[in-house]
Amino acid sequence: MGMAKAWRFSVVPANLALLQQQNGGGHGTSKHYHHHSEWWMRWRCSATPQRRKVPWTVVCGLMLFALGLISLFTGHVASDLEWYSQRLVKRTIYSKLEGSRPQLVDIWKSKYSKLFYGCSERGRNFAPAIRERLSNGYLLIAASGGLNQERTGITDAVAVARILNATLVVPELDRHSYWKDDSDFVNIFDVDWFISYLAKDVTIVKRVPDKVMRSMEKPPYMMRVPRKSPPEYYLDQVLPILLRRRVVQLTKFDYRLANDIDEELQRLRCRVNYHALRFTKPIQEIGQSLVMKMRKMAKRFIAIHLRFEPDMLAFSGCYFGGGEKERLELAEIRKRWETLPDLSAEGERARGKCPLTPHEVGLMLRALGFANDTYLYVASGEIYGGEATLQPLRELFPNFYTKEMLAEQELKPFLPFSSRLAAIDYIVCDESDVFATNNNGNMAKSLAGRRRYSGHKRTIRPNAKKLSSLFMARDKMDWHTFAKKVKAFQRGFMGEPDEMRPGRVEFHEYPSTCICEKPFSNETTGKEKEFMSHKAL
Repeated sequence: MGMAKAWRFSVVPANLALLQQQNGGGHGTSKHYHHHSEWWMRWRCSATPQRRKVPWTVVCGLMLFALGLISLFTGHVASDLEWYSQRLVKRTIYSKLEGSRPQLVDIWKSKYSKLFYGCSERGRNFAPAIRERLSNGYLLIAASGGLNQERTGITDAVAVARILNATLVVPELDRHSYWKDDSDFVNIFDVDWFISYLAKDVTIVKRVPDKVMRSMEKPPYMMRVPRKSPPEYYLDQVLPILLRRRVVQLTKFDYRLANDIDEELQRLRCRVNYHALRFTKPIQEIGQSLVMKMRKMAKRFIAIHLRFEPDMLAFSGCYFGGGEKERLELAEIRKRWETLPDLSAEGERARGKCPLTPHEVGLMLRALGFANDTYLYVASGEIYGGEATLQPLRELFPNFYTKEMLAEQELKPFLPFSSRLAAIDYIVCDESDVFATNNNGNMAKSLAGRRRYSGHKRTIRPNAKKLSSLFMARDKMDWHTFAKKVKAFQRGFMGEPDEMRPGRVEFHEYPSTCICEKPFSNETTGKEKEFMSHKAL
């Protein structure tokens, strides 16, 4: 199938509603007006009219209260207005740096990536880890979800242990999630490296000592903390129990620590996530062998993470063009979750909540400028619809490879373990020249953060909200127009250094505290220096 035929192939019906956008405006109040109003109120308050039904003190009080509300509101929005004004300044700077004429964008690498590096070193005032016998007790963690969700939980567990001055017991992985993987921590991560690397930050042991367990009158206290809990919650609610019971287990531990915490704790998160959590030697070896095989075939390659499993599609509430058969099958799977609300498939797509189909991912990449001979490594689980769903992507990019295609025999020991297979894909995706995804799930976020930490390696996240309307209308335009629109919509979603505002996304997706600017060198160009100086605004 050629490009024209692939272009005509439609997975999403063209009759879905186009995305509507609303624009709003606001009004400002001049400084002169505020001064005049305050003068007028003082004059009115000092005046003594002959006839009055309402005391002027009440009127003055109400008016001052109204002005106070206005000041409070403008104070709240000031930070947002400041950030948006800085974005406008940055865009102006970029246009000056790139010249008045539009220039070709390097789709393989950001030209500013070399100006940044990951930095997570301990600060001078970061006290050493407290010794086991002097700690406040032992913290047990039961992680939740798949590999990358568990990874986030483990990262936060170390930070929580530091907050509580507790001894952390090597976290327990989830054996009861959808993935049904009975792997232990030691089967996926190098546990000895994990303990030794973090020895200066937190004391970690493999198990609670038998002497401590025998001395306990009751079993470990189990509790579940609310999601995104701040450090104060742990100090107020968990620490007293830990001091009283000596051993506490926190269950379903995923995203249980606030996003915005002390900078030293943020750097600790980075040390855990990007350094201490190292995969076991067998996983590393097969992952690196896959990378080498891809490099032997091509100088550079794209890794795509496709989440298109039946349960994921059912959970999304979206429709992907498979007719009544698809609707019935996904509706049946959806019954597994009793609390899921009824969703409008068209509404979810218009809101950008639906994952791209494999075909749509291929069209996006071709429109961005990746040629037909580009090599793809596709990381995925079970694809709904099987080979028929993947065929349009294969035709757009014939050099299509998976771990199963590259290492069929070597993979056999790992096949019963979904988390170990995910770890292998993680390594290849991390080492790829470009990483692209069709979703915004845990692996996509985790890798986006890691690649930013590694120097803003090119990471393409689909702007699903805008692309959805474009895909629905693509039969009404030629390829040149479609490609031009894709490039426009993907600005801000290509992994550039200035794309995200710190605090607006999960820290593990954008670890801003751990990304530093390199000092100027003799090789730094004038344009790069100007970019750096204005990024610091």
